Amino acid sequence: MSRGEAADLQDAVGDALTQRREFFRTAGVHREDGTYEVVRRGADSAGNSKVFEDFRELRRLFDRLPDEFSADDVGRTGITGSRRHMLVRHFAEHPSFDCTITRRNPLTAEKTAESASERPAGESEVVSAD
Repeated sequence: MSRGEAADLQDAVGDALTQRREFFRTAGVHREDGTYEVVRRGADSAGNSKVFEDFRELRRLFDRLPDEFSADDVGRTGITGSRRHMLVRHFAEHPSFDCTITRRNPLTAEKTAESASERPAGESEVVSAD
């Protein structure tokens, strides 16, 4: 195998292990190392992202939040600054989290009847390698 072919193969493997899913204001990135990163779309500074050990850790955070939650509630988990608002928006935008934004000021979301706490144990996002 030539050096160029090997580089192409390495890029293809990296692309298969990393998946970015964009929403209106946020994006979720399943990274090669198994972590899950929530990022603000169009931003590139570290202040506009939050990395979780895996998607299940983000699910556990969502499950611990009250039925109606704000950025302040997210902040009580130790997440600071604008990341709190970004996560509220990500929960509302991502189809794996059944909630909607109910107020913009203060930014507040409410879990729907099909919230994560009512799902069967272990149910999580399914990621395709397309």
